[in-house]
Amino acid sequence: MFSKILIANRGEIALRIIRACKELGIKTVATYSEGDIDSLHVRFADEAICIGPSDPLKSYLNIPAIISAAEITDAEAIHPGYGFLAENSHFVEICETCKIKFIGPSLESIKKMGDKANALEFMQAAGVAIIPGSGAIVENSQEGLKIAHKIGFPVIIKATGGGGGKGMRVVHTDVSFLNAFATAQAEAVNFFDNPGLYVEKFIEGPRHIEFQILGDHYGNIIHLGERDCSIQRRYQKLIEESPSISLTPELRKKIGDTAIKAAKSVDYYSTGTVEFLLDKDNNFYFMEMNTRIQVEHPVTEMITGIDLIKEQIKVAAGEKLSYTQNNVISKGHSIECRINAEHPKSFIPCPGTITNLHLPGGLGVRIDTCAYQNCKISPHYDSLIAKLIVHGNDRQEAIQIMQRALEEFIIEGIDTTISFHLDVLKNKDFFDGNINTEFLNHLGTC
Repeated sequence: MFSKILIANRGEIALRIIRACKELGIKTVATYSEGDIDSLHVRFADEAICIGPSDPLKSYLNIPAIISAAEITDAEAIHPGYGFLAENSHFVEICETCKIKFIGPSLESIKKMGDKANALEFMQAAGVAIIPGSGAIVENSQEGLKIAHKIGFPVIIKATGGGGGKGMRVVHTDVSFLNAFATAQAEAVNFFDNPGLYVEKFIEGPRHIEFQILGDHYGNIIHLGERDCSIQRRYQKLIEESPSISLTPELRKKIGDTAIKAAKSVDYYSTGTVEFLLDKDNNFYFMEMNTRIQVEHPVTEMITGIDLIKEQIKVAAGEKLSYTQNNVISKGHSIECRINAEHPKSFIPCPGTITNLHLPGGLGVRIDTCAYQNCKISPHYDSLIAKLIVHGNDRQEAIQIMQRALEEFIIEGIDTTISFHLDVLKNKDFFDGNINTEFLNHLGTC
């Protein structure tokens, strides 16, 4: 086992990793930007080292600074969390060159799955159903338009290096395709420094179902059930839950087996997520694989009792999985709401100072946050303030606990999305489970 791990991230995920390390008896090194000097991950780590100014390009994305911090502090491994460098193959390659263990999958797996168009080719070769489309990067807008004609409108243009809804456009006509292609490409370059785009058939009104994968270096791969991430705004997840009300035991097994098949096809180890779209007729299609820990991983932890960060660290240290597929047991129902520093109607980011903070509690309530009273929410980073996660015996009870917890959650000084989540949870269609990725369109919030 490692004796010291450097955390190349910030916010709640850095704090989450520190907790897991403490329970495993591992020392931690926090990296921080000048703007994060008063952050909780800096306070609770055993050591902390500044890696640059607030601009993430000069700090949390500054590979030489992070590697230097690891070498200076004698850290044996680096945990990237999610976002920033978590799926950056160049960073993994440098870690390997410097003899620092990257806590995540292999360089080869990241290269294969990190490029979305590449991943589709691998999955198709492995016999996993994919959404009809180009199946590879399209060279230009005219080629993309030909593919759109072939598969039929509506189509969706996606950035091959993308995620989080960036570099994506839904197109319904010839006229709008060329403009949408140019806009998506510009966004892809801006966010991912990768202009590559591919085109897929747009499936209307699907559910977004993802399966949590866990694998080790000895060929053992299991799944820990699914998360339903259908409540989204502009392809960004806002509410996640498990299990999905839409899956029968037979369909759950079928998709779970497919997720394992997909992971095995690229010799995957560490934590990961295989994501699918489920249409109205229960046909499911591979969408992408995330080669990192997910923001919404606590939902799976709540229903399985398995600490995913600890397992990820143990696997990186060369240990075998602590679990087999047969002893993964899911109990009850869990829901996560992402509390963002955004206006609850317009979703415009609202950085500033939290002047008053009260966190909810009680049985079945978990909060992953780095917020505290008088802390500053920076405009330089993601607007996530906290993840509120609840667990109940069934979905109805989980919804009731979440409503109660949201009503107890007080954040003053900035706008937040707490009232938005309350509106969704009190909606009859949500309560009845009548949800898909277009749910918020019908509420007029997109």
